[in-house]
Amino acid sequence: MRQPESGVTVWLTGLSGAGKTTICQFVENKLRMQGYRVEVLDGDAVRQNLCKGLGFSKEDREENIRRIGFVAHLLARNNVIVLVSAISPYREIREEVRQNIPHFIEVYVNASLEVCEQRDVKGLYKKARAGKIKHFTGLDDPYEIPLFAEVECKTNQESVAESATKVLEKLGELGYLYSC
Repeated sequence: MRQPESGVTVWLTGLSGAGKTTICQFVENKLRMQGYRVEVLDGDAVRQNLCKGLGFSKEDREENIRRIGFVAHLLARNNVIVLVSAISPYREIREEVRQNIPHFIEVYVNASLEVCEQRDVKGLYKKARAGKIKHFTGLDDPYEIPLFAEVECKTNQESVAESATKVLEKLGELGYLYSC
């Protein structure tokens, strides 16, 4: 299998529980089965390692996204398909990251707050509503919906496979995937 001549960063953004990680895992598996070099930068894993010590203030969230963007850029410039799964709630910092990464696809993983709360496997919304978590995106901190995302996945209306297929089709359409 021939690798693409340039890597790309696929940035999945949306509320906690929208389905970013699930879609990311599906896309990762499909790409690996086809022989592509893929790396996943999951927001939770990055926070525990690369961004340990950062809080959830607007400034810390922006720094978290800058760091993820920097690593994504390093990987993508070495012909890796980088899948980022991060809430990344602020439009301005997502745009800053987009400007710093030559090949960038924004994916808005769209699910209503109500749906995300129903899916809350980690119990984060419950803790935030009880006042145990401050600055929780979607509740007491804003989530700014992307204005020009290349892909929108409506996870309360689509299966995981349908949403992931949209991402894979966009990668193919833009020339990042090759037919076998």
